[in-house]
Amino acid sequence: MGCKAARSYCEYNEKKYLVSAEVNDMIIQRRKPRTARVGVFCVGHDTYWSQFDGLLQELLSYHEELKRIVRDNGVEVVDFGMVDNALRSYEIVKAIKAANLDLIFCNMVTYATSSTWGIIQRELDIPIILVALQPLKALDYTRASTYMQLVNDNICSLPEFAGVSVRMGKKIPPFIIGTLHDDPRAREEIAEWCKIACVLHEIRGARIGQMGHVLEAMLDMHSDPTAFTAQFGIHIVQLEPDDVMKHYRQVTQEDIDLKKEEILRFFDTPDPVSDPITEKLKEEDLYQAARVAVALDHFIEEKKLDGMAYYYEAEEGSEMRKLVTNFIVGNSLLCAAGFPMCGELDLKTCVAMMIMDSLGIGGSFAEFHPIDFNEGFILVGHDGPHHINIADGRPVLRSLKKYHGKPGSGASVEFKIKKGPITMLGIGLKEDGKFKFIIAEGESKEGPIPPTGNSNTRGFFKPDAVTFLQKWLAEGPTHHFALGVGHHASTIKKIADVLGVEAVIVK
Repeated sequence: MGCKAARSYCEYNEKKYLVSAEVNDMIIQRRKPRTARVGVFCVGHDTYWSQFDGLLQELLSYHEELKRIVRDNGVEVVDFGMVDNALRSYEIVKAIKAANLDLIFCNMVTYATSSTWGIIQRELDIPIILVALQPLKALDYTRASTYMQLVNDNICSLPEFAGVSVRMGKKIPPFIIGTLHDDPRAREEIAEWCKIACVLHEIRGARIGQMGHVLEAMLDMHSDPTAFTAQFGIHIVQLEPDDVMKHYRQVTQEDIDLKKEEILRFFDTPDPVSDPITEKLKEEDLYQAARVAVALDHFIEEKKLDGMAYYYEAEEGSEMRKLVTNFIVGNSLLCAAGFPMCGELDLKTCVAMMIMDSLGIGGSFAEFHPIDFNEGFILVGHDGPHHINIADGRPVLRSLKKYHGKPGSGASVEFKIKKGPITMLGIGLKEDGKFKFIIAEGESKEGPIPPTGNSNTRGFFKPDAVTFLQKWLAEGPTHHFALGVGHHASTIKKIADVLGVEAVIVK
């Protein structure tokens, strides 16, 4: 392919899917853009406006700057202007509720009485972030005036707002404190909350399919669909394998050929190495993987799904078994396109994968594999599906004579994730039926992985592999988790806090 990006359109069934590929940077475009609907308003004290000419206009100009900063993070911004007295607060809260926001920033442009805050804090059930960014890094004390102080009085009301939040029976909101100009830390905090807004936007009202049953004897996989609606606002859609079979039988040869081309653009197909159940990708396995992938594309469009967890075995030798045991390749393409697919009917990890993908950090299906006691790492991976956009180089397709522990055979995905920092998110269930986020950070390092047709990454964790594993297990996790790139434990912890979910960072 060469080092230049290759772009092509795969067309079938009157729909275009943009595919972008580059050596060592394979990118599958998202099915829908990552975005959120974010509100902003500023607060002040209306008594000031008649006392200090030009003050209101100057403060509103700084509010425009904050709006630009927020908008630069790829979110839709809805501005509610200045709130400078209690009457205005009661008016604006209705507009905010009607705007269907994911998150809102309260811009502390100067001192404001808490009467501008109390009813807004009481009535809203979305995250409100208090932003206090001074225009000046310090007052010019030789020329200082009351006007200059008021222009930079951004933190003055924060204690008052915090105290009133407690009296309203609400959590004290997060604060972003810094300067309006040349403050990378403040910009990063705003960007982080915009990413969190994207996660909230993605999961609120998401439709996650549930097909089949939990893999027999995996007691930790079971969960209550109603609990996902209660905690996350997610609807679990009950599905039948026959819903996919309908589309599978309608797939045309042209559809299959186009999908085969797409697959081969993203995957290498090397010779087998040491595992006797692996083979070089066979044409019949590629054909089957492509046919199933096309059927899945049409199926999720018909059902208007945003993710899916599944496991089904079907009768030995049946057409249905041939279909349902060959989801892995199509699933991996979908995961990379922002559509989490989770095997073994693990709804909890499907949500974890959705959260990671919404943050833009991947989210691959994973579990713990053997420890390397010589080098001090744990192999983390699974037999699929995988988020191939975070693969280290080109992922591999191998034909497997058997899928270990499960029925069927066919094409399987092998890769390790990019070198560098990694984050894990497991979602467990407690005795009371409530969810719990279990989060950890580590490092992915260079080195060989087993050539088994499964994903595996060399995960290094502090202080050492055994101590880390003992601490992780002590939190009562599900045995699966989502695996992403970068260190994002604190961000995921904030998401849990917003959602009202207990969370722990394993260190």
